[in-house]
Amino acid sequence: MSTSQSPSMKAIGVHTYGGPEVLRTVELPEPHAGPGEVRVRVRAAGVNPADAMLRDGSLAEWYRGLEPPFIAGMDVAGTIDEADDDVKAAYGLSEGEPVIGIVDNHGRHGGYSEYVVLPAESVTRRPAGTTFPEAASFLMNALTARSVLDTLALAPGSTLVVTGAGGAVGGYVVELAATEGLRVIAVASAHDEEWLRSRGADTFVVRGEDLAQRLLDVVPGGADAVADGAMLHDLITPAIRDNGRIAVLRFWDGDPGRGITVHPVNVRTRVTDAAAITRLREQAESGELTLRVAAALPADQAPEAHRLLEKGGLRGRLILEFPPSAAM
Repeated sequence: MSTSQSPSMKAIGVHTYGGPEVLRTVELPEPHAGPGEVRVRVRAAGVNPADAMLRDGSLAEWYRGLEPPFIAGMDVAGTIDEADDDVKAAYGLSEGEPVIGIVDNHGRHGGYSEYVVLPAESVTRRPAGTTFPEAASFLMNALTARSVLDTLALAPGSTLVVTGAGGAVGGYVVELAATEGLRVIAVASAHDEEWLRSRGADTFVVRGEDLAQRLLDVVPGGADAVADGAMLHDLITPAIRDNGRIAVLRFWDGDPGRGITVHPVNVRTRVTDAAAITRLREQAESGELTLRVAAALPADQAPEAHRLLEKGGLRGRLILEFPPSAAM
């Protein structure tokens, strides 16, 4: 059967790289679940900085040789509408189940779609008591934070500096680290202090000039590690003790010296970590993780969502909402 005759779905994608205006509604063939997979009817998709990197061409080398449109989106919430009997038996998931999932998007496979097919390991039930936008707001960022802490592997009582602590990933690092007995020093803008202290930060330091020295004033000799959500890199490493550690979220080829280890973190290595994904859902349900939605917009307003993302200053995730299927 030709593509033109196949059932189609709507998605939000780009044919050319550029500003938010290049995002367009496109039609693609409906995907279908295979063995070990589920198909999710997407109701909400999170808008993340990685989506803007796809759109503006920052990831062009990774997409070289692929045919557009390219579809962004790593966070989704919706309902399962296809799953084979083996998946139902192994994971306790069935059609109609409200779920969240993390999408290892690439090419035409992305969360800004009416339907997305995912490995069953990448999906868990929607946190109890949450709306679809709330449920789509946290998983990719929380799993990134989980990966940061697992990579740093700090013992309870260790001192961890979190830069960009007011952002989505940084905020989850603070919350998760606090539950694990780490001494958390949060770095963010002044208006984030109260919220971060309420979420477990032991100490708060305002971002800005002479940050490394001001941190050393708080932790003489330096912190055990830095979770560098703000990507300060060389500007923050003087605040790390000898033989300490720094986790970075984007490529950095710097060498801090003094025995400091640089740990790159890529959440895509964890997208089928079912145990971690399930645990994060449980922590969202218990309130250990805070779900923050900055705004929810209809999916066809994706350009506006990306403009708001680029403007900055958001606390919480922007969400794209897809309407319920007429068949549901």
